[in-house]
Amino acid sequence: MVDKRLRRRTPVRLKQIRGVAEDLCSWIGHEVDLSGFLEQAHYQETDLILVDRVPLAMRIDVGGSLRWLPTLRGIEAWGVERSWVAVDEGAIPFLKNGADCMGAGIQIADPSLGVGDFVWIRDQETGCPLATGTAMVDGDEMMSMTKGKAISTIHWVGDDLWELEV
Repeated sequence: MVDKRLRRRTPVRLKQIRGVAEDLCSWIGHEVDLSGFLEQAHYQETDLILVDRVPLAMRIDVGGSLRWLPTLRGIEAWGVERSWVAVDEGAIPFLKNGADCMGAGIQIADPSLGVGDFVWIRDQETGCPLATGTAMVDGDEMMSMTKGKAISTIHWVGDDLWELEV
């Protein structure tokens, strides 16, 4: 049985994680609200920042370097409006099971996306975040694909991190 709990959970002050806030702000494009009870923790090979017991940021390898990026809950909390793709309803059940995002399901993509960029996937109808991942092709190519993988999934609605109760 795999032990699925937070490890090395430590309260931190904002000044201790100023670099995390700067990394998040540079990717999101605006200031992020890190007010509240802040904790740093480790969960299944991933470092997390929790704000009021909610995991809002994760440290992952993107393009060969470790970066702090928002979780799906962080994307919701901070109103991220860049580096996204929208998928049709046919792709949603597969994404919720952790499948990589296929190009055929992508309806709209941020044209500024490049290969290896962190991207979040949202429902075309509601705009709700469904998954995060890294782009396997650029944004323009994603919209013209009829087959093949476009995004390698990292985190999705319903995975262990999404279901994490702290």
